[in-house]
Amino acid sequence: MQAKYISYQETNAFSSAVLDYIDGKDQLSTFYKYTPDFEGFAEAIANRNFKGNRSTLTQILKKQYATIQAPALVEQNIQLLADDRTYTITTGHQLNIFSGPLYFIYKIVTAINLAKELKEKFPNKNFVPVYWMATEDHDFEEINHVKIEDKKLSWNKKALGATGRLSTKDITETLLAYKGYLGITENGLQLAQLVENAYTQHEKLSDATRALVNGLFGKYGLVCVDADEPLLKKEFAAIIEADIIGQHSFEQISESNAALEAKGYKTQVNPREINFFYMTDQLRERIVKENEVYKVMNTDIQFSEAELKKEITDFPERFSPNVVMRPVYQEVILPNLAYIGGGAELTYWLQLKTNFDYYQVDFPVLLLRNSALVIDKRAELKMQILGISHKDLFKKPETLKNDWIKAHVNLQLTLGDEQRSLSAIFDQIKLNAYKIDKTLSESADAAKTKALKLIVNLEKKMLRAEKRKHDTSLSQIDNLKGKLFPTGVLQERVLNIAPLYVAYGEEFIDSLILNFKPLDHQFTVLFAS
Repeated sequence: MQAKYISYQETNAFSSAVLDYIDGKDQLSTFYKYTPDFEGFAEAIANRNFKGNRSTLTQILKKQYATIQAPALVEQNIQLLADDRTYTITTGHQLNIFSGPLYFIYKIVTAINLAKELKEKFPNKNFVPVYWMATEDHDFEEINHVKIEDKKLSWNKKALGATGRLSTKDITETLLAYKGYLGITENGLQLAQLVENAYTQHEKLSDATRALVNGLFGKYGLVCVDADEPLLKKEFAAIIEADIIGQHSFEQISESNAALEAKGYKTQVNPREINFFYMTDQLRERIVKENEVYKVMNTDIQFSEAELKKEITDFPERFSPNVVMRPVYQEVILPNLAYIGGGAELTYWLQLKTNFDYYQVDFPVLLLRNSALVIDKRAELKMQILGISHKDLFKKPETLKNDWIKAHVNLQLTLGDEQRSLSAIFDQIKLNAYKIDKTLSESADAAKTKALKLIVNLEKKMLRAEKRKHDTSLSQIDNLKGKLFPTGVLQERVLNIAPLYVAYGEEFIDSLILNFKPLDHQFTVLFAS
Protein backbone atom coordinates (compact mmCIF):
# COMPACT_ATOMS: atom_id res chain seq x y z
CA MET A 1 0.00 0.00 0.00
CA GLN A 2 1.16 3.52 -0.80
CA ALA A 3 0.83 6.16 1.91
CA LYS A 4 0.21 9.87 1.61
CA TYR A 5 -0.16 12.24 4.55
CA ILE A 6 -2.17 15.34 5.35
CA SER A 7 -2.34 17.50 8.44
CA TYR A 8 -5.03 16.80 11.02
CA GLN A 9 -6.29 20.35 10.46
CA GLU A 10 -7.06 19.52 6.83
CA THR A 11 -9.32 16.61 7.79
CA ASN A 12 -11.89 18.87 9.50
CA ALA A 13 -12.51 15.97 11.89
CA PHE A 14 -10.72 16.90 15.11
CA SER A 15 -11.57 19.26 17.96
CA SER A 16 -9.78 22.51 18.68
CA ALA A 17 -8.37 21.03 21.89
CA VAL A 18 -6.69 18.19 19.98
CA LEU A 19 -5.37 20.46 17.22
CA ASP A 20 -4.04 23.00 19.72
CA TYR A 21 -2.37 20.22 21.71
CA ILE A 22 -0.48 18.72 18.77
CA ASP A 23 0.42 22.26 17.67
CA GLY A 24 1.88 22.95 21.13
CA LYS A 25 -0.30 25.99 21.82
CA ASP A 26 0.67 27.73 25.07
CA GLN A 27 -2.89 27.90 26.44
CA LEU A 28 -2.87 24.13 27.03
CA SER A 29 0.60 23.84 28.54
CA THR A 30 -0.63 23.64 32.14
CA PHE A 31 -2.84 20.64 31.34
CA TYR A 32 -0.05 18.21 30.44
CA LYS A 33 3.50 17.53 31.57
CA TYR A 34 5.56 16.44 28.56
CA THR A 35 5.53 17.37 24.90
CA PRO A 36 4.75 14.48 22.48
CA ASP A 37 8.21 14.33 20.93
CA PHE A 38 11.60 12.77 21.67
CA GLU A 39 12.54 15.65 23.96
CA GLY A 40 9.40 15.07 25.99
CA PHE A 41 10.10 11.35 26.20
CA ALA A 42 13.65 11.99 27.37
CA GLU A 43 12.24 14.07 30.23
CA ALA A 44 9.61 11.46 31.03
CA ILE A 45 12.23 8.71 31.20
CA ALA A 46 14.41 10.80 33.48
CA ASN A 47 11.53 11.64 35.82
CA ARG A 48 9.54 8.39 35.87
CA ASN A 49 9.39 7.12 39.43
CA PHE A 50 7.53 3.82 39.21
CA LYS A 51 6.42 2.57 42.62
CA GLY A 52 4.48 -0.49 41.47
CA ASN A 53 5.55 -4.08 41.90
CA ARG A 54 7.16 -5.33 38.69
CA SER A 55 7.34 -8.89 39.96
CA THR A 56 3.61 -8.95 40.63
CA LEU A 57 2.92 -7.49 37.19
CA THR A 58 4.98 -10.09 35.34
CA GLN A 59 3.54 -12.98 37.38
CA ILE A 60 -0.02 -11.90 36.63
CA LEU A 61 0.70 -11.44 32.93
CA LYS A 62 2.24 -14.91 32.71
CA LYS A 63 -0.88 -16.32 34.36
CA GLN A 64 -3.17 -14.44 31.96
CA TYR A 65 -1.24 -15.73 28.95
CA ALA A 66 -1.19 -19.33 30.20
CA THR A 67 -4.21 -20.29 28.08
CA ILE A 68 -2.84 -19.06 24.75
CA GLN A 69 0.28 -19.71 22.75
CA ALA A 70 2.06 -16.38 22.86
CA PRO A 71 4.87 -15.65 20.40
CA ALA A 72 8.40 -15.55 21.79
CA LEU A 73 8.51 -11.75 21.51
CA VAL A 74 5.45 -11.41 23.78
CA GLU A 75 7.00 -13.71 26.38
CA GLN A 76 10.24 -11.76 26.13
CA ASN A 77 8.43 -8.44 26.64
CA ILE A 78 6.55 -9.76 29.67
CA GLN A 79 9.85 -10.83 31.18
CA LEU A 80 11.40 -7.44 30.36
CA LEU A 81 8.78 -5.75 32.51
CA ALA A 82 10.65 -7.07 35.54
CA ASP A 83 13.61 -4.91 34.53
CA ASP A 84 13.84 -1.35 35.89
CA ARG A 85 14.99 -0.16 32.46
CA THR A 86 11.70 -1.20 30.87
CA TYR A 87 8.72 1.08 30.25
CA THR A 88 5.31 0.49 28.75
CA ILE A 89 3.67 2.36 25.88
CA THR A 90 -0.03 1.95 26.49
CA THR A 91 -3.25 2.25 24.58
CA GLY A 92 -6.63 1.07 25.81
CA HIS A 93 -10.04 0.19 24.51
CA GLN A 94 -13.29 -1.59 25.27
CA LEU A 95 -13.71 -5.28 24.50
CA ASN A 96 -15.64 -4.79 21.27
CA ILE A 97 -16.58 -8.08 19.67
CA PHE A 98 -14.37 -9.06 16.71
CA SER A 99 -12.21 -5.96 17.43
CA GLY A 100 -14.94 -3.38 16.72
CA PRO A 101 -14.16 -0.29 14.60
CA LEU A 102 -10.87 0.15 12.78
CA TYR A 103 -9.55 2.76 15.17
CA PHE A 104 -9.05 -0.05 17.70
CA ILE A 105 -6.53 -1.53 15.27
CA TYR A 106 -4.95 1.87 14.65
CA LYS A 107 -4.46 2.50 18.38
CA ILE A 108 -2.52 -0.71 18.78
CA VAL A 109 -0.34 -0.14 15.70
CA THR A 110 0.52 3.34 16.99
CA ALA A 111 1.64 1.82 20.31
CA ILE A 112 3.75 -0.83 18.55
CA ASN A 113 5.43 1.71 16.28
CA LEU A 114 6.07 4.20 19.06
CA ALA A 115 7.73 1.52 21.19
CA LYS A 116 9.94 0.65 18.22
CA GLU A 117 10.89 4.30 17.57
CA LEU A 118 11.72 4.89 21.23
CA LYS A 119 13.96 1.81 21.31
CA GLU A 120 15.91 3.21 18.36
CA LYS A 121 16.21 6.60 20.07
CA PHE A 122 16.98 5.26 23.56
CA PRO A 123 18.72 1.90 22.93
CA ASN A 124 19.71 1.37 26.57
CA LYS A 125 16.03 1.28 27.60
CA ASN A 126 13.24 -1.18 26.78
CA PHE A 127 9.76 -0.24 25.59
CA VAL A 128 6.85 -2.67 25.62
CA PRO A 129 3.65 -1.90 23.64
CA VAL A 130 0.59 -2.59 25.80
CA TYR A 131 -3.12 -2.92 25.09
CA TRP A 132 -5.00 -2.10 28.29
CA MET A 133 -8.17 -4.18 28.16
CA ALA A 134 -11.18 -2.31 29.53
CA THR A 135 -12.41 -5.48 31.22
CA GLU A 136 -14.19 -3.64 34.04
CA ASP A 137 -16.37 -1.60 31.72
CA HIS A 138 -20.08 -2.45 31.96
CA ASP A 139 -21.51 -0.71 28.87
CA PHE A 140 -22.39 -3.90 27.00
CA GLU A 141 -24.49 -2.03 24.43
CA GLU A 142 -21.36 -0.23 23.27
CA ILE A 143 -19.40 -3.40 22.52
CA ASN A 144 -21.99 -6.03 21.52
CA HIS A 145 -22.12 -5.18 17.81
CA VAL A 146 -19.92 -4.75 14.79
CA LYS A 147 -20.64 -3.14 11.43
CA ILE A 148 -19.43 -4.83 8.26
CA GLU A 149 -20.13 -2.62 5.25
CA ASP A 150 -23.90 -2.06 5.43
CA LYS A 151 -24.65 -4.94 7.81
CA LYS A 152 -24.72 -4.72 11.60
CA LEU A 153 -24.09 -7.90 13.58
CA SER A 154 -25.17 -7.91 17.22
CA TRP A 155 -24.58 -10.23 20.16
CA ASN A 156 -27.87 -10.13 21.99
CA LYS A 157 -27.93 -11.22 25.60
CA LYS A 158 -28.77 -9.98 29.07
CA ALA A 159 -25.45 -8.78 30.40
CA LEU A 160 -24.71 -7.71 33.97
CA GLY A 161 -21.49 -6.61 35.60
CA ALA A 162 -18.07 -6.14 34.04
CA THR A 163 -17.89 -7.06 30.36
CA GLY A 164 -14.55 -8.82 30.77
CA ARG A 165 -16.21 -11.46 32.93
CA LEU A 166 -19.03 -12.19 30.47
CA SER A 167 -19.34 -15.73 29.15
CA THR A 168 -18.87 -16.17 25.41
CA LYS A 169 -20.82 -19.43 25.25
CA ASP A 170 -23.85 -17.76 23.65
CA ILE A 171 -21.96 -15.80 20.96
CA THR A 172 -22.12 -18.70 18.49
CA GLU A 173 -24.85 -17.25 16.26
CA THR A 174 -23.08 -13.90 15.93
CA LEU A 175 -19.77 -15.66 15.34
CA LEU A 176 -21.27 -17.74 12.51
CA ALA A 177 -22.67 -14.61 10.86
CA TYR A 178 -19.27 -12.92 11.06
CA LYS A 179 -17.51 -15.96 9.60
CA GLY A 180 -20.14 -16.10 6.88
CA TYR A 181 -19.18 -12.61 5.78
CA LEU A 182 -15.48 -13.51 5.76
CA GLY A 183 -16.16 -16.16 3.13
CA ILE A 184 -13.90 -18.90 1.83
CA THR A 185 -10.95 -16.98 0.40
CA GLU A 186 -7.55 -17.66 1.94
CA ASN A 187 -7.55 -14.34 3.80
CA GLY A 188 -11.14 -14.75 4.96
CA LEU A 189 -10.52 -18.24 6.25
CA GLN A 190 -7.39 -17.10 8.07
CA LEU A 191 -9.25 -14.39 10.01
CA ALA A 192 -12.23 -16.72 10.56
CA GLN A 193 -9.91 -19.25 12.19
CA LEU A 194 -8.41 -16.61 14.47
CA VAL A 195 -11.84 -15.40 15.53
CA GLU A 196 -13.27 -18.87 16.02
CA ASN A 197 -10.33 -20.01 18.14
CA ALA A 198 -10.56 -16.87 20.26
CA TYR A 199 -14.28 -17.04 21.02
CA THR A 200 -14.82 -20.80 21.24
CA GLN A 201 -11.71 -21.82 23.17
CA HIS A 202 -12.08 -19.18 25.91
CA GLU A 203 -15.01 -18.83 28.26
CA LYS A 204 -14.64 -15.16 29.19
CA LEU A 205 -14.80 -12.18 26.86
CA SER A 206 -11.53 -10.84 28.30
CA ASP A 207 -9.70 -14.05 27.43
CA ALA A 208 -11.30 -14.23 23.98
CA THR A 209 -10.28 -10.65 23.23
CA ARG A 210 -6.71 -11.29 24.38
CA ALA A 211 -6.50 -14.35 22.13
CA LEU A 212 -7.78 -12.46 19.09
CA VAL A 213 -5.50 -9.47 19.67
CA ASN A 214 -2.57 -11.82 20.22
CA GLY A 215 -3.38 -13.56 16.94
CA LEU A 216 -3.30 -10.25 15.08
CA PHE A 217 -0.44 -8.50 16.87
CA GLY A 218 1.50 -11.05 18.91
CA LYS A 219 4.32 -11.20 16.40
CA TYR A 220 4.99 -7.54 17.11
CA GLY A 221 5.37 -8.18 20.84
CA LEU A 222 2.11 -6.53 21.98
CA VAL A 223 1.17 -7.38 25.57
CA CYS A 224 -2.48 -7.35 26.69
CA VAL A 225 -3.12 -6.29 30.28
CA ASP A 226 -6.27 -7.19 32.22
CA ALA A 227 -6.15 -5.12 35.41
CA ASP A 228 -9.17 -6.84 36.97
CA GLU A 229 -6.84 -8.61 39.41
CA PRO A 230 -6.84 -8.58 43.26
CA LEU A 231 -3.06 -8.18 43.57
CA LEU A 232 -3.00 -5.23 41.20
CA LYS A 233 -5.95 -3.59 42.93
CA LYS A 234 -4.10 -4.01 46.22
CA GLU A 235 -1.43 -1.62 44.93
CA PHE A 236 -4.20 0.89 44.23
CA ALA A 237 -6.08 0.39 47.50
CA ALA A 238 -4.68 3.44 49.31
CA ILE A 239 -5.87 5.77 46.52
CA ILE A 240 -9.24 3.98 46.34
CA GLU A 241 -9.81 4.65 50.03
CA ALA A 242 -8.53 8.23 49.96
CA ASP A 243 -10.60 9.17 46.93
CA ILE A 244 -13.88 7.61 48.01
CA ILE A 245 -13.71 9.13 51.49
CA GLY A 246 -12.04 12.44 50.62
CA GLN A 247 -13.67 12.93 47.18
CA HIS A 248 -10.47 14.59 46.00
CA SER A 249 -10.78 13.74 42.31
CA PHE A 250 -14.15 15.48 42.18
CA GLU A 251 -12.60 18.69 43.47
CA GLN A 252 -9.43 18.52 41.38
CA ILE A 253 -11.04 17.63 38.05
CA SER A 254 -13.92 20.07 38.49
CA GLU A 255 -11.41 22.89 38.85
CA SER A 256 -9.49 21.66 35.83
CA ASN A 257 -12.68 21.44 33.77
CA ALA A 258 -13.57 25.03 34.67
CA ALA A 259 -10.11 26.18 33.61
CA LEU A 260 -10.35 24.37 30.27
CA GLU A 261 -13.82 25.72 29.57
CA ALA A 262 -12.65 29.24 30.43
CA LYS A 263 -10.13 28.87 27.60
CA GLY A 264 -12.92 27.89 25.20
CA TYR A 265 -12.47 24.11 25.16
CA LYS A 266 -15.22 21.54 25.47
CA THR A 267 -14.63 18.93 28.19
CA GLN A 268 -15.33 15.23 27.64
CA VAL A 269 -16.00 13.83 31.11
CA ASN A 270 -17.39 15.10 34.39
CA PRO A 271 -16.28 13.71 37.75
CA ARG A 272 -18.68 12.45 40.38
CA GLU A 273 -18.32 12.91 44.10
CA ILE A 274 -17.35 9.22 44.23
CA ASN A 275 -15.67 7.84 41.11
CA PHE A 276 -15.73 4.14 41.90
CA PHE A 277 -18.13 1.26 41.33
CA TYR A 278 -18.69 -1.71 43.57
CA MET A 279 -18.12 -4.83 41.50
CA THR A 280 -18.77 -8.56 41.81
CA ASP A 281 -19.38 -11.20 39.12
CA GLN A 282 -22.90 -10.03 38.27
CA LEU A 283 -22.70 -6.49 39.58
CA ARG A 284 -21.01 -3.17 38.85
CA GLU A 285 -22.91 -0.32 40.45
CA ARG A 286 -21.98 3.18 41.56
CA ILE A 287 -21.08 3.96 45.16
CA VAL A 288 -22.80 6.99 46.65
CA LYS A 289 -22.63 8.59 50.07
CA GLU A 290 -25.86 9.37 51.92
CA ASN A 291 -25.94 10.54 55.52
CA GLU A 292 -22.47 9.22 56.31
CA VAL A 293 -23.35 5.83 54.84
CA TYR A 294 -21.76 4.50 51.64
CA LYS A 295 -24.39 2.78 49.52
CA VAL A 296 -24.15 0.67 46.40
CA MET A 297 -26.89 1.86 44.06
CA ASN A 298 -29.70 -0.51 43.08
CA THR A 299 -28.71 -2.94 45.86
CA ASP A 300 -29.07 -3.30 49.62
CA ILE A 301 -25.29 -3.17 50.11
CA GLN A 302 -24.02 -0.38 52.33
CA PHE A 303 -21.04 0.44 54.54
CA SER A 304 -20.09 2.74 57.35
CA GLU A 305 -16.75 4.48 56.85
CA ALA A 306 -14.97 1.91 59.01
CA GLU A 307 -16.66 -0.96 57.16
CA LEU A 308 -15.77 0.60 53.81
CA LYS A 309 -12.09 0.86 54.75
CA LYS A 310 -12.07 -2.80 55.82
CA GLU A 311 -13.79 -3.86 52.59
CA ILE A 312 -11.20 -2.01 50.53
CA THR A 313 -8.37 -3.62 52.51
CA ASP A 314 -9.83 -7.13 52.34
CA PHE A 315 -11.33 -7.02 48.82
CA PRO A 316 -9.77 -4.21 46.75
CA GLU A 317 -10.80 -6.05 43.57
CA ARG A 318 -14.42 -5.17 44.36
CA PHE A 319 -13.75 -1.48 43.75
CA SER A 320 -13.70 -0.53 40.10
CA PRO A 321 -12.57 2.93 38.92
CA ASN A 322 -14.69 4.93 36.52
CA VAL A 323 -13.39 6.84 33.50
CA VAL A 324 -11.65 9.57 35.51
CA MET A 325 -9.86 7.25 37.95
CA ARG A 326 -8.98 4.40 35.60
CA PRO A 327 -6.03 6.37 34.15
CA VAL A 328 -4.61 6.85 37.64
CA TYR A 329 -4.92 3.11 38.28
CA GLN A 330 -3.13 2.41 35.01
CA GLU A 331 -0.17 4.61 35.90
CA VAL A 332 0.07 3.13 39.40
CA ILE A 333 0.47 -0.46 38.23
CA LEU A 334 2.35 0.01 34.93
CA PRO A 335 5.81 1.53 34.41
CA ASN A 336 4.19 3.64 31.73
CA LEU A 337 5.62 6.47 29.64
CA ALA A 338 2.85 7.27 27.18
CA TYR A 339 -0.86 6.91 26.72
CA ILE A 340 -2.13 6.73 23.14
CA GLY A 341 -5.75 7.65 22.51
CA GLY A 342 -8.21 9.19 20.11
CA GLY A 343 -9.30 12.81 20.11
CA ALA A 344 -11.92 12.47 22.84
CA GLU A 345 -9.57 10.46 25.05
CA LEU A 346 -6.79 12.97 24.64
CA THR A 347 -9.14 15.74 25.74
CA TYR A 348 -10.28 13.97 28.90
CA TRP A 349 -6.70 13.12 29.83
CA LEU A 350 -5.97 16.87 29.68
CA GLN A 351 -8.68 17.25 32.33
CA LEU A 352 -6.90 14.83 34.69
CA LYS A 353 -3.41 16.23 35.26
CA THR A 354 -4.28 18.11 38.47
CA ASN A 355 -5.67 14.89 39.91
CA PHE A 356 -2.46 13.03 39.08
CA ASP A 357 -0.51 15.82 40.73
CA TYR A 358 -2.66 15.59 43.85
CA TYR A 359 -2.01 11.86 44.23
CA GLN A 360 1.65 12.26 43.24
CA VAL A 361 1.31 9.80 40.37
CA ASP A 362 3.47 10.43 37.30
CA PHE A 363 1.53 11.84 34.35
CA PRO A 364 2.44 10.19 31.01
CA VAL A 365 3.19 11.67 27.63
CA LEU A 366 -0.11 12.00 25.77
CA LEU A 367 -0.13 11.00 22.12
CA LEU A 368 -2.87 11.21 19.53
CA ARG A 369 -3.20 7.81 17.86
CA ASN A 370 -2.60 7.51 14.16
CA SER A 371 -5.66 7.79 11.97
CA ALA A 372 -6.08 6.49 8.45
CA LEU A 373 -8.31 6.40 5.40
CA VAL A 374 -7.96 3.30 3.22
CA ILE A 375 -8.73 3.82 -0.47
CA ASP A 376 -9.16 0.69 -2.59
CA LYS A 377 -8.24 0.46 -6.26
CA ARG A 378 -11.79 1.05 -7.47
CA ALA A 379 -12.19 4.21 -5.41
CA GLU A 380 -8.75 5.42 -6.49
CA LEU A 381 -9.66 4.91 -10.15
CA LYS A 382 -12.85 6.92 -9.64
CA MET A 383 -10.81 9.69 -8.00
CA GLN A 384 -8.50 9.77 -11.02
CA ILE A 385 -11.39 9.94 -13.46
CA LEU A 386 -13.05 12.74 -11.50
CA GLY A 387 -9.78 14.58 -10.88
CA ILE A 388 -10.16 14.51 -7.10
CA SER A 389 -7.14 14.44 -4.80
CA HIS A 390 -6.90 12.69 -1.45
CA LYS A 391 -7.05 16.09 0.25
CA ASP A 392 -10.25 16.99 -1.61
CA LEU A 393 -11.97 13.96 -0.06
CA PHE A 394 -12.02 15.60 3.36
CA LYS A 395 -14.05 18.57 2.20
CA LYS A 396 -17.75 18.72 3.00
CA PRO A 397 -19.82 17.17 0.16
CA GLU A 398 -21.31 20.45 -1.09
CA THR A 399 -17.96 22.22 -0.92
CA LEU A 400 -16.32 19.37 -2.82
CA LYS A 401 -18.98 19.43 -5.53
CA ASN A 402 -18.91 23.21 -5.87
CA ASP A 403 -15.12 23.20 -6.14
CA TRP A 404 -15.29 20.38 -8.68
CA ILE A 405 -17.74 22.32 -10.87
CA LYS A 406 -15.59 25.46 -10.73
CA ALA A 407 -12.44 23.48 -11.58
CA HIS A 408 -13.92 21.44 -14.43
CA VAL A 409 -16.06 23.99 -16.28
CA ASN A 410 -14.53 26.47 -18.72
CA LEU A 411 -17.26 29.01 -18.15
CA GLN A 412 -16.83 31.72 -15.54
CA LEU A 413 -19.01 30.69 -12.61
CA THR A 414 -17.75 33.18 -10.04
CA LEU A 415 -18.64 36.83 -10.19
CA GLY A 416 -16.04 38.14 -7.78
CA ASP A 417 -14.57 40.61 -10.29
CA GLU A 418 -18.02 41.89 -11.12
CA GLN A 419 -18.85 42.29 -7.42
CA ARG A 420 -15.72 44.35 -6.88
CA SER A 421 -16.44 46.51 -9.92
CA LEU A 422 -20.03 47.04 -8.85
CA SER A 423 -18.94 47.90 -5.34
CA ALA A 424 -16.54 50.52 -6.69
CA ILE A 425 -19.29 52.03 -8.86
CA PHE A 426 -21.65 52.33 -5.89
CA ASP A 427 -18.89 53.83 -3.78
CA GLN A 428 -18.50 56.55 -6.41
CA ILE A 429 -22.28 57.01 -6.55
CA LYS A 430 -22.34 57.36 -2.77
CA LEU A 431 -19.63 60.03 -2.91
CA ASN A 432 -21.48 62.00 -5.57
CA ALA A 433 -24.78 61.70 -3.70
CA TYR A 434 -23.13 62.86 -0.49
CA LYS A 435 -21.95 66.03 -2.21
CA ILE A 436 -25.54 66.76 -3.23
CA ASP A 437 -27.28 65.71 -0.01
CA LYS A 438 -25.64 63.99 2.98
CA THR A 439 -28.82 62.01 3.68
CA LEU A 440 -28.55 60.28 0.30
CA SER A 441 -25.52 58.26 1.53
CA GLU A 442 -27.76 55.76 3.28
CA SER A 443 -29.84 55.30 0.14
CA ALA A 444 -26.69 54.63 -1.85
CA ASP A 445 -25.53 52.04 0.68
CA ALA A 446 -28.93 50.31 0.59
CA ALA A 447 -28.85 50.20 -3.22
CA LYS A 448 -25.30 48.78 -3.13
CA THR A 449 -26.31 46.05 -0.67
CA LYS A 450 -29.32 45.11 -2.78
CA ALA A 451 -27.30 45.00 -6.01
CA LEU A 452 -24.51 42.89 -4.49
CA LYS A 453 -27.09 40.50 -3.10
CA LEU A 454 -28.55 40.10 -6.58
CA ILE A 455 -25.08 39.30 -7.93
CA VAL A 456 -24.51 36.66 -5.21
CA ASN A 457 -27.90 35.05 -5.93
CA LEU A 458 -27.18 35.05 -9.65
CA GLU A 459 -23.83 33.32 -9.03
CA LYS A 460 -25.62 30.61 -7.03
CA LYS A 461 -28.15 30.13 -9.83
CA MET A 462 -25.35 29.81 -12.39
CA LEU A 463 -23.64 27.20 -10.23
CA ARG A 464 -26.88 25.23 -9.76
CA ALA A 465 -27.58 25.33 -13.48
CA GLU A 466 -24.10 24.03 -14.25
CA LYS A 467 -24.49 21.28 -11.64
CA ARG A 468 -27.58 20.02 -13.43
CA LYS A 469 -25.44 19.48 -16.53
CA HIS A 470 -23.06 17.28 -14.52
CA ASP A 471 -25.48 15.15 -12.50
CA THR A 472 -23.60 11.93 -13.29
CA SER A 473 -20.23 13.20 -12.09
CA LEU A 474 -21.71 14.80 -8.99
CA SER A 475 -23.57 11.58 -8.20
CA GLN A 476 -20.26 9.72 -8.47
CA ILE A 477 -18.73 12.19 -6.02
CA ASP A 478 -21.58 11.50 -3.58
CA ASN A 479 -21.09 7.75 -3.97
CA LEU A 480 -17.33 8.08 -3.44
CA LYS A 481 -17.80 10.16 -0.29
CA GLY A 482 -20.44 7.76 0.99
CA LYS A 483 -18.16 4.77 0.54
CA LEU A 484 -15.05 6.32 2.09
CA PHE A 485 -16.89 8.24 4.81
CA PRO A 486 -19.77 5.97 5.87
CA THR A 487 -22.58 7.87 7.63
CA GLY A 488 -20.56 11.02 7.00
CA VAL A 489 -17.77 10.28 9.50
CA LEU A 490 -14.23 8.98 9.27
CA GLN A 491 -14.07 5.43 7.91
CA GLU A 492 -12.17 4.24 10.99
CA ARG A 493 -15.09 5.05 13.28
CA VAL A 494 -17.48 2.70 11.50
CA LEU A 495 -15.71 0.04 9.46
CA ASN A 496 -14.45 -3.22 10.96
CA ILE A 497 -11.18 -4.86 9.92
CA ALA A 498 -13.06 -7.73 8.20
CA PRO A 499 -13.41 -6.34 4.64
CA LEU A 500 -9.84 -5.06 4.65
CA TYR A 501 -8.43 -8.33 5.95
CA VAL A 502 -10.42 -10.27 3.35
CA ALA A 503 -9.05 -8.00 0.62
CA TYR A 504 -5.43 -7.71 1.76
CA GLY A 505 -4.79 -10.24 4.53
CA GLU A 506 -1.80 -9.70 6.80
CA GLU A 507 -0.48 -7.16 4.30
CA PHE A 508 -3.02 -4.67 5.67
CA ILE A 509 -1.58 -4.68 9.19
CA ASP A 510 1.95 -4.86 7.82
CA SER A 511 1.20 -1.72 5.77
CA LEU A 512 -0.03 0.09 8.88
CA ILE A 513 3.15 -0.91 10.71
CA LEU A 514 5.22 0.34 7.79
CA ASN A 515 3.44 3.67 7.29
CA PHE A 516 2.18 4.89 10.69
CA LYS A 517 4.51 7.55 12.12
CA PRO A 518 3.34 8.28 15.69
CA LEU A 519 5.46 11.37 16.32
CA ASP A 520 4.83 13.05 12.94
CA HIS A 521 1.25 13.99 13.93
CA GLN A 522 -0.20 13.50 10.46
CA PHE A 523 -3.27 11.74 9.09
CA THR A 524 -2.44 8.75 6.88
CA VAL A 525 -4.16 8.05 3.55
CA LEU A 526 -3.45 4.53 2.29
CA PHE A 527 -3.89 3.59 -1.37
CA ALA A 528 -4.27 -0.12 -2.08
CA SER A 529 -2.43 0.00 -5.40
